[in-house]
Amino acid sequence: MSGGGLLVAGTTSDAGKSVVTAGICRWLVRQGVKVAPFKAQNMSLNSFVTREGAEIGRAQAMQAQACRIEPTALMNPVLLKPGSEQSSQVVLMGRPVGELSARGYHGGRQRKLLGTVLDCLAELRGTYDAVICEGAGSPAEINLRRTDIVNMGIARNARLPVLVVGDIDRGGVFASFFGTVALLSSEDQELVAGFLVNKFRGDVGLLEPGLDMLHGLTGRRTYGVLPFQHGLGIDEEDGLRVSLRGTVRESNTAPPVGEDVLRVAVCAIPLMSNFTDVDALAAEPGVVVRFVDRPEELADADLVVIPGTRGTVRALEWLRERGLAQALVRRAAEGRPVLGICGGFQVLGERIEDDVESRAGQVEALGVLPVRVRFAREKTLTRPVGEALGERVEGYEIHHGVASVSDGEAFLDGCRVGQTWGTHWHGSLESDGFRRAFLREVAAAAGRRFVPAEDTSFAALREEQLDRLGDLIEQHADTDALWRLIESGAPQGLPFIPPGAPA
Repeated sequence: MSGGGLLVAGTTSDAGKSVVTAGICRWLVRQGVKVAPFKAQNMSLNSFVTREGAEIGRAQAMQAQACRIEPTALMNPVLLKPGSEQSSQVVLMGRPVGELSARGYHGGRQRKLLGTVLDCLAELRGTYDAVICEGAGSPAEINLRRTDIVNMGIARNARLPVLVVGDIDRGGVFASFFGTVALLSSEDQELVAGFLVNKFRGDVGLLEPGLDMLHGLTGRRTYGVLPFQHGLGIDEEDGLRVSLRGTVRESNTAPPVGEDVLRVAVCAIPLMSNFTDVDALAAEPGVVVRFVDRPEELADADLVVIPGTRGTVRALEWLRERGLAQALVRRAAEGRPVLGICGGFQVLGERIEDDVESRAGQVEALGVLPVRVRFAREKTLTRPVGEALGERVEGYEIHHGVASVSDGEAFLDGCRVGQTWGTHWHGSLESDGFRRAFLREVAAAAGRRFVPAEDTSFAALREEQLDRLGDLIEQHADTDALWRLIESGAPQGLPFIPPGAPA
């Protein structure tokens, strides 16, 4: 018998589907339910490598952690990694299978993947008591409904009840809830069980008349009102859509241990991928992480990080156009700390030979590190373990570029020259001992009286965040009603809301 299921949809992108899904997963696992996450199709530049070497969205890896299980490719069978505004790399069951335009993907390829997606979901439902699925964007994107495999397309095929999440902090949540239902066909509407309000500030009593009116208009109840909380935007999906310049990475941490704070500037390069690497830095008391895109913003930084990217050559051009390239070269020559991760490591090298990603051929890089990079058609997807600065380090690699290091000091399969460091390893800063040792080196080079806290555990902080998500669901949602949805499906006899969409 298949396990229960639920699809968490949203009125918009960034309504909170990922964190609500994680919160429901953590609440369920604390009740002794064997639960797994699922997202049929994810568009994200933040990805992760499973133990079997499959690439999936980081949000699904985070949700698997909420379930206290290992992530697998089954949990995110289709991953789209944007390479431009018009095209994406398609990753199927953890492996890249080609590059497609949006028109090419939605024009036929997407629908052909429905069988694979449903097979993965069925396998998970046959293994777990419950599978909590996350939708993408909005289920009322009627221009894409015919080929949809992630919202109502999968809900209809798998008979999943749908809970629609709305971000009230943006305004217009009642209209968004009503409009989302009213733009669906009658067959789709039968599965939309109700709503969940996210990011509410203030007195819930003032909201209740609107919720009652919404129930009267739609025949659908609201399953909870989640209050706004800072610091819960963990493992975001989309680095392409959101401009991060000037954004300070949030974290709930203690005051600095030493006399100084440590300022970290992250270059907000185009197609930035896995910028979640800097979350471990933001988790350290006294470390301030900021995304920047101007050379003058590097002046007072104690450490500059160049993160990963899906467009290394494009990022290199961007750094030059902005004047950041010259500032980085000057900074390295002065012995001021710079860390390049994955694509950021590649731009710090001498030369890039790319006939795969940008097809630009040979391109001169910044020349800061003695490294030459050649792009291979086969993507490297591994979970390496090693040692640096006398500490054990774990990480994961996702890249086409193959680095040949000719000099310098060895550093996590990359190299170090002076205070410039480069590695293909994502996630290395989550290793607590290594992160502390690295920050001590940075502080010494920057002349800061910064002292890393000896008791900061990134894994423990992540667990605390996931528990906070579980608490939100447990304390502010009708969990009995949610469980009935998961176990028994959408209520029978839900009314049709006109005008609806064609069947």
